Amino acid sequence: MLDPTSPSWEKIAQTIENFMTLDLTGVGLIGKLHDALQKRQPGPACMNAAKLICDRTQEHKGPVVIATGFPEGAGIPETDGPVGAALLARALFLAFGIETVILTDNDWVEMMIGTCRGAGLSPLPFPADGLIKSIDFIRPVYIRSVPKDDAGCRAITDALLDVTKPSLVISIERPGQNDRGLYHGLGGRPLDRLVADLDQFFRRAKAQSVPFIAIGDGGNELGMGVIAEDLRTFSPKARDSGHPGRGGVAAATAADHLIVSNVSNWGATGLIAALSAVLENPSVFHDGELERRCIEQCVSFGGVDGMFMGPEPAVDGISAAEWAGLVTSMRNTIERLNGRVVGWKGQSGDWRQLK
Repeated sequence: MLDPTSPSWEKIAQTIENFMTLDLTGVGLIGKLHDALQKRQPGPACMNAAKLICDRTQEHKGPVVIATGFPEGAGIPETDGPVGAALLARALFLAFGIETVILTDNDWVEMMIGTCRGAGLSPLPFPADGLIKSIDFIRPVYIRSVPKDDAGCRAITDALLDVTKPSLVISIERPGQNDRGLYHGLGGRPLDRLVADLDQFFRRAKAQSVPFIAIGDGGNELGMGVIAEDLRTFSPKARDSGHPGRGGVAAATAADHLIVSNVSNWGATGLIAALSAVLENPSVFHDGELERRCIEQCVSFGGVDGMFMGPEPAVDGISAAEWAGLVTSMRNTIERLNGRVVGWKGQSGDWRQLK
């Protein structure tokens, strides 16, 4: 493993943070989000999250639960979130050999299965007894779906904690309740009856000392309560959704550890890059073509782009082809920082040994 006290750790950690703060979409919010996070949670968010995962999975061998799914018009899920969840599940299996349970709404299961296949995973039925067993020769992932009614949702998520016993829980681009218990889109759109209440699951996980990592890009995502107070100072909709009596869009539930990025899938990529660097294992980090395929599969099985509001192979208005290039650039940069290059005679290895 990479030594946390080494210069390489510091360089890689900062480089990943720099990638996370790129304003790829031109929205202009990520710099303020990052500054707010540094005020509340100083340090490199992706690298510190990777270290948390490494430490936790050595102590607790249970599966990881990742919650995702954000409804657009008519309740159709957007591509931001599911793609990051699937690729993060792949990374966790390649890094530690541990299985992931992806938690999402009942009507988004087909989309999630297709997305996972696009990430090179084998989706399997969630076991009736709730116990996850190791399976050889495939890369398994389990989809656990919940209904949108509170009682039905709570029964399933309670069993996830009590029976499946996850080692840690992660949310990525999942709506988060505001301080009045209501869900909104970033622009203030009410999400009533469009999304199941998973805040209660993450609050209960925290109460049981199960680490909770969250990834978000706007402030209305589950886990972003870490910076809720700061959001109200620079994001008008965080204070007032524009709908009387509903309050603002700022999420109230706070993660134990938060990652912010310009697009939530990009935050998942940053965490995957950090895991790959910490473990010194390049295979953990997928390549750009797999990113492209995963996005395309997500759209083919029911996802929509959150900017175009249609089944375009894109995430937040950025095409799958462009994401493939961005992932390739980050992956190659981390490889160079780790010293893995090709020398002037064609040798491969640490550049210091090839000069």
